[in-house]
Amino acid sequence: MLFFKRFKDFAIKGNVLDLAVGIIIGAAFTTVTQSLVNDIIMPPVGKIIDNVNFSNLYIALDGKAKGIPSVEDARKAGAVIAYGSFLQNVINFLIISLAVFLLVNFVHSLRHKESLKPSETPPAPTNEEKLLIEIRDALRSMSPKTN
Repeated sequence: MLFFKRFKDFAIKGNVLDLAVGIIIGAAFTTVTQSLVNDIIMPPVGKIIDNVNFSNLYIALDGKAKGIPSVEDARKAGAVIAYGSFLQNVINFLIISLAVFLLVNFVHSLRHKESLKPSETPPAPTNEEKLLIEIRDALRSMSPKTN
């Protein structure tokens, strides 16, 4: 019984729930970003470089796989280095990294703007500030008034 109580405390009090939410949102974010890369960014890039499909770029390591248009069929025929898939994954990583950077930067700027907003009521003066105010007022009352 103590084991289950300790586990419940761990799962509820710790950051486990926050971590789970982060992982779920991260998976959804990854899906959206992969769609952005595959469906929106890569088609124009492929068009610019003569309709090359990055995922089908490969180097055949033996004669059987040469000249086959798809990398999957070339893999079945023989050993290949699928550098196109690697390029696609590098581009995905860079775009996902950029998207995460922009998101973090946006949240940071919102937090910074929030911290710059003046508070509705100014903080009460500290004891030191109160003493300095009293000294200032006393010096003003003692000085002769000149016009």
